[in-house]
Amino acid sequence: MDPALLTLEQTYLARERAAVATSAAEAPRDAAAFCQWFDALEADGPGQGDPLFDWLAAEADIGAMRWFLQHEMAGEAGFDDLVALTQVRIPRRAKLELARNYWDEMGTGHSDGMHGPMLDVLASELRLRRLQNTEVVWESLALANTMAGLASRREYAYQSIGALGAVERTAPGRAHKVAVGLQRLGVGGAARRYYSLHSVLDVKHADRWRDEVLYPLVHEQPDLAPHLAEGALMRLEAGHRCFVRYRLELRVPARENRYDRADAAE
Repeated sequence: MDPALLTLEQTYLARERAAVATSAAEAPRDAAAFCQWFDALEADGPGQGDPLFDWLAAEADIGAMRWFLQHEMAGEAGFDDLVALTQVRIPRRAKLELARNYWDEMGTGHSDGMHGPMLDVLASELRLRRLQNTEVVWESLALANTMAGLASRREYAYQSIGALGAVERTAPGRAHKVAVGLQRLGVGGAARRYYSLHSVLDVKHADRWRDEVLYPLVHEQPDLAPHLAEGALMRLEAGHRCFVRYRLELRVPARENRYDRADAAE
């Protein structure tokens, strides 16, 4: 990669890390307490309960759903590849769980069960074209760049673990609502499979990530807790920015949202 781009990436990641550092430092360094803190992100983390997803489930028309999916896919960095990059030389127990997670993402060796290509089926049914970067809102690109940057830089390995764990913990509820919206709009079951699957499977993945990755890492090295927390919060903040921008672009009716109020207060 161009050295200038690597420097820009590092500057961006450092800025994103600094923005969550104070909150991340408050994460417990006891393993059990840290896991409780991490689980609570599902309800209390940035962007959780965003009204965008209730609207997608119940009200969005097919044009709005297509716009949303195109931008979501533009921000998709490939969970399987992110896990593969992140697992390099991490402790054995955590590494084994990342391997199991990766194997699930790869359809346990069956091409028709690979998670990434399931999005291609959805894109084909809805005739979604791949957007050029200049057409994608910057928040979506920033989300993808955050995840790719954390996974590809060894100094951010534990932040990447935290970010990936946050995806597993918080994605199922959103995936379920997208699947409901797609079904309401008449999208076939095969095309909905990616979202239907992740609304269920990621719950199991999140629990195993907590028990086999987060708990042993913090139990053995308590000082890893803030690094794991930083990654989780970086990912959730990036997602929150996307949700806010998507609502603005799609003209989702304004509804009570505690994080938007907090942003306005700042």
